[in-house]
Amino acid sequence: MKVVPRVVALDRRNPDEAAIAQARNVLLRGGLVAFPTETVYGLGARGLHEGDVRKIFQAKGRPATHPLILHAASEAMASRVASHWTELASRLAQSFWPGPLTLVVPRGADVPLAVTGGLDTVAVRVPNHPVALALIHAADEPLAAPSANAHMHVSPTVAEHVVRSLGDAVDLVLDGGPCEFGIESTVLSLADHPPRVLRPGALALESLAAVIPEVVFESLTVAPNAARASPGLAHKHYSPRARVTLADGPRGVAHDARRGCAASRSVCAIVWSDEARESIAAMDTKLIVLPADAEAYARALFGALYEVDASGYDEVIVERVPDRPAWWAVADRLRRAAASA
Repeated sequence: MKVVPRVVALDRRNPDEAAIAQARNVLLRGGLVAFPTETVYGLGARGLHEGDVRKIFQAKGRPATHPLILHAASEAMASRVASHWTELASRLAQSFWPGPLTLVVPRGADVPLAVTGGLDTVAVRVPNHPVALALIHAADEPLAAPSANAHMHVSPTVAEHVVRSLGDAVDLVLDGGPCEFGIESTVLSLADHPPRVLRPGALALESLAAVIPEVVFESLTVAPNAARASPGLAHKHYSPRARVTLADGPRGVAHDARRGCAASRSVCAIVWSDEARESIAAMDTKLIVLPADAEAYARALFGALYEVDASGYDEVIVERVPDRPAWWAVADRLRRAAASA
């Protein structure tokens, strides 16, 4: 019989104090608590306790060179994990926190190297979710919290995804309902000059550029076991069990769907355009239509990939998204999901 973790449902706007206290006690015992943020669900442990942090890596099957993000309850708490908190860091915090921006800053002496992948920089943010903030306040220290899923798999956007992906590897799941953005935070390195976006995410690059016009963005990929300053830089990531194929436009979707069916594979297609939907309407292919708006698409994408896996499809054909700045974060996830191992 499969063992599942305890799941406690909360009102996201007014988290139950008894449930938060229960989660705090799990953390103080060195356990792992999955909790919602506005981006995705995180797998949390006390971020300044190295033994607790190492349990996250074990639960996820995550390489030790992949850093974790520390989640703080305020700029004051965040600044204490840095050896130096600059005026620029403060300006960005005041502009975007709480919210989906992660800052990479010089590591403070109290931060275990297990959190940072052995590097002298640390990633930190203040999440914009009442459940997450209540839990961090209760723990009275930053929580290390990568996405609450097995390594390289699809990030969870509802509590059910956490249970499916991690099972009893997590001690407690706080169910605060669906995540607002459904895609991870934007990661900005302040250790680079000029500041550089390491991972595109829920915070639009245009919003960052309005505060720091000199910001640099480039798509980064790091070798599998190499150290990196940010999560989300692996060649293969965000992947369902099904093979992911990116298709160029409606004709590409139809071509790849026919090829998969001809090879006797069970095929699902994820599309956003009316033309792509019509191109396979007559085929014996499962169809998932996502919104043509970038933010709404991002909110629905990981849920769609979990649906693909739950249904046991062999291959998912994904219509390539537009090559525009608003879609860069989604395109980054899809490119890594479709990469070979």
